[in-house]
Amino acid sequence: MGFIDVASNSSLWRGIYYYNDKRVISWKSTGENTYSGLVKGSGDNQYQVHIDVAHPRSSTCTCPFACDRKVVCKHMIALYFTAEPIEYDKFMKQVEQWEEEEEREYEEHIRDLEKYVKSLSKKQLQEKILDLLISMEDQDHYLW
Repeated sequence: MGFIDVASNSSLWRGIYYYNDKRVISWKSTGENTYSGLVKGSGDNQYQVHIDVAHPRSSTCTCPFACDRKVVCKHMIALYFTAEPIEYDKFMKQVEQWEEEEEREYEEHIRDLEKYVKSLSKKQLQEKILDLLISMEDQDHYLW
């Protein structure tokens, strides 16, 4: 399992924001696949971060979220991408592929929906629309 796979979705995307916002003040390699750095947090806060890419849960940060917990926080993600920008590029390329696949699936779904609607008779369409309107009213979504 990779370093970013251990992070929560929120920590990952906030860490990407911190990376792009250049919040890593300083950093250095401390060994094979390990880095230490200082990351600017909210306000004037600065956090000491140590990451172990091979063993993500051994990484540490002095922020309130990660302190004394075996989690990957946004500060760790920012340091990781700063130290290994190729990994950032690879991840963003993967995100782009996911978005393209999602778009293809959505377009296919719309085509299937259109095909289904065109296959219905006028009476069937009227019944489906009435059912939809009733269900929307049941959810307090009035159309008129």
